[in-house]
Amino acid sequence: MKAAPVQVLFMIKTKDHNLIADAIVLLETLISIPSPSRHEDKTADAIQVFFQQRKIAVRRNQNNIWCSNKYFDATLPTLLLNSHHDTVAPNTQYKSNPYQPLKKDEKLFGLGSTDAGASLVCLLTAFLKYYNAENLPYNIVFAATAEEEISGLNGISALFNIEEFKNYFMHSASVAIIGEPTELELAIAEKGLLVLDCTVHGKPGHAARNDGDNAIYKAMKAIEWFRNYKFEKCSTWLGDVKMTVTSINTENKTHNIIPATCSFVADIRVTDVYSHEEILQAIKENIEADIEPRSMRLRSSSIPEDHPLVLAGLSLDKKCYGSPTSSDKGLIPLPAVKCGPGSSVQSHSADEFILIKDIEDGIQFYNNLLKAFFKI
Repeated sequence: MKAAPVQVLFMIKTKDHNLIADAIVLLETLISIPSPSRHEDKTADAIQVFFQQRKIAVRRNQNNIWCSNKYFDATLPTLLLNSHHDTVAPNTQYKSNPYQPLKKDEKLFGLGSTDAGASLVCLLTAFLKYYNAENLPYNIVFAATAEEEISGLNGISALFNIEEFKNYFMHSASVAIIGEPTELELAIAEKGLLVLDCTVHGKPGHAARNDGDNAIYKAMKAIEWFRNYKFEKCSTWLGDVKMTVTSINTENKTHNIIPATCSFVADIRVTDVYSHEEILQAIKENIEADIEPRSMRLRSSSIPEDHPLVLAGLSLDKKCYGSPTSSDKGLIPLPAVKCGPGSSVQSHSADEFILIKDIEDGIQFYNNLLKAFFKI
């Protein structure tokens, strides 16, 4: 479907109720601009303009936008407020134009409205709220980043490869809030992802004769191990490591040849009590196959329950939980809490929407969280 015509109509206000209106207008603008991963340049433009209209110094690296608070003090730790502005492709079951923001029944419909546009504009509003504040115990850096949906190299990882950006977080007490739909509860732990390409070798032969060594049968033994094996340690917040074989293939195109190789893919959700290397070593010790990890980047992550940022969230009657889904939380070298407005059920769904009230509640929650964290 075609995108709606883009109109960047930002209001420049200061009162809280107008900040909410600004956030909704910005979210509508972002919805109206297609921004699949690796093609987020136009939404980056819109976010950049948003800050420029407010006379706030804004920096850009590729499709990543970031700003720091007015009274940044290099001797202080820094709080990172981060969410992403890329989206997945529209679900094929959309009944409406995914790029046409539509308000109906107290909901705002559109691709990226919940994942993660609402979190992004709510965090941005919190940044604006504290941008001019003096004598804060933490600096604040807001970053709207790209390629989260594909865990790309040109998103948050690219920013932490820039000396200027990395230097913001040199203080050991620096911490982050990652905006994703969690219904404003606190995801203090998150599973990592390890995807393995496994190839089992046999010996070719004719299906009509009793010769060869069928690679499929050998692969079945390995797949059965993945199905039944249970790692000994169980994470408090994330439970057990979960391993799932998600595809299988041979090179055969004819029915009468015993396959010499059989490949399959294993999707492994790693908890915070195991490293990727430990998981990989256990697999290699137990199955007979060539094993190639696609990536070792998406690590499991957690933040202590008694961290001041977590305690600030608990003081607002929020609950902690472990998230089974991955995000940029696993790519940043900081302790982080993942939280944001809206339900993850809406992520990647057809006719995605966010409740208007969820946006209002999200803005209020982030403001209160920062206030509690800063103890002001």
